[in-house]
Amino acid sequence: MHDELVDHLTRSTPLSRGEALRVVQDVLAWFDETTEEYVRRRHRELQAQGLLNATIFDRIEADLKYRAVAPPELSLRQLRRIVYG
Repeated sequence: MHDELVDHLTRSTPLSRGEALRVVQDVLAWFDETTEEYVRRRHRELQAQGLLNATIFDRIEADLKYRAVAPPELSLRQLRRIVYG
């Protein structure tokens, strides 16, 4: 999967094919995180840094505007509706 991207990375970086594949898989896994998973993980990370909830939630709210998160799962009917209206 994603052979074109892996090929591009091997041509444009010093990464081997295996390394490029690993990078692609890691990035995709990172962005596969749902909004709920992201919020919980980020809250734990910021709390571990000693921040208070008021600051944590402000930061998460701001970050979510720029975060690519996994789309909701779509049924076959929803996919068809997207294509055919």
